[in-house]
Amino acid sequence: MSVENRCGVLMVNTGTPVEPRPRAVRKYLAKFLMNRRIVPMNRVAWWFILHLFILPKRGRASAAKYEKIWTDEGSPFTIAHERLCAGLAAAFEEEELDAVVRCAMSFSEPSVLKSIRELKEAGCTRLIVLPLYPQSAHSTTLVVSDEVERALRRARWNVECTVLSDYHEHSTYIRAIAASIKHAGFDVNSDDHLLFSYHSIPLVDIEEGDSYELQTGASSLLIASELGIDRNRWTIGYQCRFDKGREWLSPFTRDVLARWAEADVGRVFMVCPNFAVDCLETLYDITYELKPFYFDAIRAAGRTPLEEDFVYVPCLDRSRAHLKVLFDILAPYVREDRHDH
Repeated sequence: MSVENRCGVLMVNTGTPVEPRPRAVRKYLAKFLMNRRIVPMNRVAWWFILHLFILPKRGRASAAKYEKIWTDEGSPFTIAHERLCAGLAAAFEEEELDAVVRCAMSFSEPSVLKSIRELKEAGCTRLIVLPLYPQSAHSTTLVVSDEVERALRRARWNVECTVLSDYHEHSTYIRAIAASIKHAGFDVNSDDHLLFSYHSIPLVDIEEGDSYELQTGASSLLIASELGIDRNRWTIGYQCRFDKGREWLSPFTRDVLARWAEADVGRVFMVCPNFAVDCLETLYDITYELKPFYFDAIRAAGRTPLEEDFVYVPCLDRSRAHLKVLFDILAPYVREDRHDH
């Protein structure tokens, strides 16, 4: 491929604090929670509430959580994206596709603007943007679109740009999630139950046209079908609601777990298909909050929980399977073969 057709590939996710310290967490959360697609009320009123009441307390609490999941190499979230970026670049090179790959974060470093400037300087003549959210939502995918549009203006780069909205039904993604569930020990010929847990969103977003709920349902159905399990062995829950001032998409994951503990459904496998990479909501919330909650619910029902009663299925993360998913999604666009993706 000639340099005139060099393709820039930008993968964008939400972000992470630079370190697990209250000050760094407050800085990250302030940027995240002031975004116009996430703000729960009038921006001016919200700014005062956020900075005077929420961030001082939440900064300390969240920093303690990040401290629990931090590694010697740094943020596991950052490391996974760096490995994915390098792996995908190598895969394109192996296929002799002229593509320059960068990762960026909507609310932390590397910024979308920084990565877009690098792609411009690398001589890219096309830009493919993949928000790393299999199911699109106003509060995730549209944030990425906003950031890319703003960054292109600031970089003064008038380039052909394609933002991929979602990949919730992509066959390689569906097969990879199903395989990860089996790899975690899920027995399709037993009474093992599967809980698809997705990040919740405000109902007002759905009322304004957000298709997230439909996409989470479609992904779950396709994954369950790939596994070949009956409908009564899987369900959907939603976690991580931010505030109680708005109605959020439910049923909530905690309520599903409480119901299953009471019903004694057998082993529970929990998977989070809307997270491309493990993050605070999986590494901390599931290990330190949801799993203990489920075990407490089993005890309350008069039984003794066993370690194997609850299994978390990790995200695809930096795995070879994830690289295959990302390559299969992006390669048709890099090749300029727009007929089948």
